[in-house]
Amino acid sequence: MQKTLSSRAQILGLAGLLPQLFAIVAAFDGKIRFIALSGAFLYAAVIFSFLGGFWWGLAVAAPKAPQWIYGVAVLPSLLALVSGIPWMIGSTWPGPSLAFLGIAIIVALSVDFRLNWLGMMPDWMLRLRIILSTGLGLTTLALAAL
Repeated sequence: MQKTLSSRAQILGLAGLLPQLFAIVAAFDGKIRFIALSGAFLYAAVIFSFLGGFWWGLAVAAPKAPQWIYGVAVLPSLLALVSGIPWMIGSTWPGPSLAFLGIAIIVALSVDFRLNWLGMMPDWMLRLRIILSTGLGLTTLALAAL
């Protein structure tokens, strides 16, 4: 098993926070505010869904993975979809959807901690997951508050 993450992979992982940071800046421009907020919602939903796929991949790669992980791994995609329902029915304010995703992304760290405790996720990966989930969750919550 890999002991560390290459610096290139670390940089690319951290670059994953840039879309939300750009959205925060763009949200202050009234002409593109809604575009920035809706783009930020979409990005958070896609990344949250990706996280479920990541967990699924860890489970498939672990010979003795607990069966609960497969159910948990599909939740991010389903929750991302549910968070978009207000927009699907015509609501134009993205704040609640952004807040829901921001909180869900941070709460999802509990799964990462459990996977690490089970030996399915190395410590270096958990450290990166903490940074990325906290960063994405907090920037998404910040956008919800704008």
